[in-house]
Amino acid sequence: MQCIVVYDIPKTKIRKKVADACLDYGLTRIQFSAFMGELNSNRQGELFQKIKRKVGQNDANVQIIPVCARDMEQRKELSVNGYLLGQSVH
Repeated sequence: MQCIVVYDIPKTKIRKKVADACLDYGLTRIQFSAFMGELNSNRQGELFQKIKRKVGQNDANVQIIPVCARDMEQRKELSVNGYLLGQSVH
């Protein structure tokens, strides 16, 4: 199942650890603090526990949101002037 992982973490060091965990699980960055990819329910739980350990007692809001295939088909994306993760194609 496709999942979206979004987070708001003030500390750069912790934020980077969470991003690295998402990459380790094969997710693709879709925004600076958002990843998307295929994760079954077991892998979702594993990733959530790994992130929980990395965050510890630091301020954070992390959400793993499963998205069904039908909803993924209806996904809309706007990228103006080739803007992709802070990079413009000019």
